Amino acid sequence: MIIVNNNYITKMAAENSIVVVGSCMIDFVSYAPRLPQEGETIHGTKFVTNFGGKGANQCVAAAKLGGNTTLIARVGDDIWADKYIDNLKACKVNTKYMEKTEGYASGVAQITVSADGANQIVIVAGANSKLCPDDVRRSEQAIKNAAVLVCQLETCAEVAIESMQLCGGVTILNGAPAVSQYDMRLLTTPKIFCVNESEASIFSGVEVKNINDGKEAIEALLLKGCNSVILTLGSEGALYSCKADPNNFVYVKCPKVKCVDSTGAGDSFIGALAYLLANKKDLSMEKCLEQACTVASDSVTKPGTQISFPGPEILLKL
Repeated sequence: MIIVNNNYITKMAAENSIVVVGSCMIDFVSYAPRLPQEGETIHGTKFVTNFGGKGANQCVAAAKLGGNTTLIARVGDDIWADKYIDNLKACKVNTKYMEKTEGYASGVAQITVSADGANQIVIVAGANSKLCPDDVRRSEQAIKNAAVLVCQLETCAEVAIESMQLCGGVTILNGAPAVSQYDMRLLTTPKIFCVNESEASIFSGVEVKNINDGKEAIEALLLKGCNSVILTLGSEGALYSCKADPNNFVYVKCPKVKCVDSTGAGDSFIGALAYLLANKKDLSMEKCLEQACTVASDSVTKPGTQISFPGPEILLKL
């Protein structure tokens, strides 16, 4: 039995499994003293290539904590496809439902990271754009039996909706990247709708600059039909409320750390949340958020995305 925040969300689930339906990206990362201005060319200090993409990041984050994870995604037919699948296998992610897509390149993300850990990201979807409802139907049994299902919006919205409608467990939609025009089922279908400040601003119509704005944005999203909302606030922590008790807000702070690279911190948070909901069913939502914030905070103390995500030892300290 999964119990989230005093019975706000209760579902029977199978085998503690975590299924992620979403994107794979190759990250081309440039490190620089600061982020360039529009039209400006500056000298960087380092360049690296990493494995990324919101779907794969969230799946790997859960797997590295010890989760039983499966990724449903697409790569291209280029030199990166096998390398990416091998990376997932090395992280103990089930790749049974990974598809190579003929005639398409694997998705890429061009990332610039400044000396203070801030980043700018441009993504090119590539094969991710071909993830479709047929892929969902081919993996129907895994999705139906998942204790926790995680989706995002780097792939087709209909894929996320159909996946969440199939799942018998807890469903999390990460509304990223945010879209101003959307099917309302993106808000009403998931058990948990998770966004950061900028994404919450777009979906709710409330500009989020502080915690009070965040509460107002969550209230607006609940009125739009969300079952529950998690709003991540970067280094300030996370806010939660649900339609069963919309006047009750749970707020947790992040541990204070020195930020080296914030890329993927949100994905680390969601992967940790999925792991905790699937495997630590006695935890309240407040405790889940506290631990997910700790995992995300640890991830920003190291460069890179998936390679920065901590293992299960991080949870032993809590």
